[in-house]
Amino acid sequence: MNEIKLRTAQAPDRAELAELIYLSLNTWCETHAKARPFSAGPATADLFFDVYETLDPGCCVVAESAFSGRLAGSCFYHPRPTHVSLGIMNVHPNYFGTGVARALLQFIIDYADHQQKPLRLVSSAMNLDSFSLYTRAGFVPQAIFQDLLLAVPEEGLPHRVPGDDRVRPAAADDVPAIDRLETELVGISRQKDYRHFLENPNGLWHLSVCPDDAGGLDGFLASVNHPALTMLGPGLARTPQQAAALILAELNRCRGRTVLLLVPARCAPLVEQMYAWGARNCEIHFSQVRGPCQPPQGVLIPTFLPESG
Repeated sequence: MNEIKLRTAQAPDRAELAELIYLSLNTWCETHAKARPFSAGPATADLFFDVYETLDPGCCVVAESAFSGRLAGSCFYHPRPTHVSLGIMNVHPNYFGTGVARALLQFIIDYADHQQKPLRLVSSAMNLDSFSLYTRAGFVPQAIFQDLLLAVPEEGLPHRVPGDDRVRPAAADDVPAIDRLETELVGISRQKDYRHFLENPNGLWHLSVCPDDAGGLDGFLASVNHPALTMLGPGLARTPQQAAALILAELNRCRGRTVLLLVPARCAPLVEQMYAWGARNCEIHFSQVRGPCQPPQGVLIPTFLPESG
């Protein structure tokens, strides 16, 4: 890989990064007979730079071509107290299969190893190239998630589920309880993310919680609502019923939009509930970890904006 050099992304890279993400994802999907994720031009992919750089400034590594000076690939990453999350990775189609992705991944593996932290990600089960890349590097799949698309009517969803009256918008003083729940059920901590959602500097986020009877929480769920992507997660609940109540609350904040959400394939009651509401499958994802991890409990709803692993 003498043809590229790795460096930290800078503000002037912003437009080229958006074009790279746009071209990389659309090309891969078209090659594999899937719908293009972006259809309104490269500027729509600027969402990723906005979200990731606002949350974790300076945590994007890019591969720059020594021949052209153009970006051949990029990958965001997210340092957290208990782990590092691997964010969206993209390679320019001109560099597919040349080792750019492997070099970017090794950079972040070295970073996580230096921090002595496990590395977590959510990756496509349908992209066998990326699956092979990660598993060859020591990542181990932990859970399978169904990617579901659900169109929310302008008037909202008419459904009710037990416990939906307990769900409310989160407040700043809920963050410690969110952290305790996630530490208990998943073994990770990322209070920074939840404070970021509540501060909402991009005007994109919302966060709901499901209180328990003892002053703590039985669940929480975030959502991002942007013209390029409307998605639920990250979220966590003790039971499928609580997860459904949180999902319903966040879906109804996205009226008139088609929403993407990931639900555990093994959680049959929640999958059946989503089908009953009109959801349809569009992808399959694995959560994967390189290094030690606690087997997840409860109902996990991951996201890849920002990457939650």
